[in-house]
Amino acid sequence: MAARTTLSDVAREAGVSLATASRAINGSANRSVRPELAARVLAAAEKLSYSPDANAQAMARGHTTTLGLIVHDIADPYFSAIAAGVVRSATEAGLQVTLTTTQNDAGREAELVDLMRRQRARAVVVAGGREIGEHGVLLGDAVTAFRQEGGGVAVIGQPIEGISAVAVNNTQGSADLADALVDLGYRTIAVIGGPTDRLTARDRRTGFIDALAAQGIKVADSDVLACAFTWEGGYQAMTTLLERDRLPELVFATNDVMALGALAAVRDAGKSVPGDVALAGFGDTAPLRDVTPTLTTVGIPMEFLGTKATELALAAPDTREVVTVPCEVIVRDSTPARSTS
Repeated sequence: MAARTTLSDVAREAGVSLATASRAINGSANRSVRPELAARVLAAAEKLSYSPDANAQAMARGHTTTLGLIVHDIADPYFSAIAAGVVRSATEAGLQVTLTTTQNDAGREAELVDLMRRQRARAVVVAGGREIGEHGVLLGDAVTAFRQEGGGVAVIGQPIEGISAVAVNNTQGSADLADALVDLGYRTIAVIGGPTDRLTARDRRTGFIDALAAQGIKVADSDVLACAFTWEGGYQAMTTLLERDRLPELVFATNDVMALGALAAVRDAGKSVPGDVALAGFGDTAPLRDVTPTLTTVGIPMEFLGTKATELALAAPDTREVVTVPCEVIVRDSTPARSTS
């Protein structure tokens, strides 16, 4: 069996030092090789069928050809659509995507960014709403450290100071939804609000409730239910509402996954949407196209979030840009117009 060709063999064939051969093939973060020497080394490598070591290249260049993507829950269609956009853009840039998930534990975001830094990822995209408090501070520190070591970073969601971001206008989107629902005749409304410490959920709750208040409709604190940002959270919150003496005319869930859980709870209780209660979500994720009735929601261009965030993460090192993406209210069968007579 023939011995594997080494970098020393290539250097010997090209008539250059081992260090020069390494810089020509693996690249270098600090020093370059004259074009004529680089050509000799590459020709020798091709002649000897030399395959460079990926780890050696990463060490020499300072980074691998990996882009890290951190999401809360890959089973959530929102994050799946974002991931599709990231993968498409990363592939076009010649990078491979390493996907990691916090499993809905926002405290792990900072740990995963630090892991990507230690693995010398070229860039990282952090997708998902920030948390209020210590976790948000730790994430800010982690992405700042990643940038300081030369890596590219972008976040999807609430911006972090000094870091490029693609932000969804959640507050305005939910306010527009509230206005549309009032125009359809809804007056008694409950909110499945998600986690109290998740900024995305907070912005959607606040925008929705404040817009209703501006039209003279108050949502009682007892009608704003905190829960996990999941299908199970939506199911449990709707079950709580169903156990009360009287249902509201409409329930707004601050994401589509919770809305689908709420829809299942209504059906399991022997009731119907919109016959017994109207329902709206936020996101316009793919599963909504396959449910009956079709659900009113707020559309987000999710794949665009992924492609734009990747573009920002791979931009010039001094780039700091925040792109705010508008939302679109989509009224469907789950919220028919009510008679106001």
